[in-house]
Amino acid sequence: QVQLVESGGGLVQPGGSLRLSCVASGFIFSTAVMNWYRQAPGKERELVAAITSATTTTYADSVKGRFTISRDNAKRTVYLQMNSLKPEDTAVYFCNALVRTYSLTTSYWGQGTQVTVSS
Repeated sequence: QVQLVESGGGLVQPGGSLRLSCVASGFIFSTAVMNWYRQAPGKERELVAAITSATTTTYADSVKGRFTISRDNAKRTVYLQMNSLKPEDTAVYFCNALVRTYSLTTSYWGQGTQVTVSS
């Protein structure tokens, strides 16, 4: 079955960096669109960054210039490098995969990893 396992979250001071990883299994990783979402307490889940199979990337305005999404198809892993972290980046970060099979696209989610930015 499909599994997405995130890691790399934790507590970091403002201005610090973290790298999140998401290891995928159970589908053809190289053709999937991979996304990172986040959800802060009391807020809706929001798209942070996305990367297509052609490695085209998009970012939320709030993280442009600070976060970088990348993928390693050989390792079936998508990364989110987060630099210059701010307290408002505090949230649970979720890995998401959009997997297309014939004409159907299915969305899969990881369990999430907590990122806390605080001094």
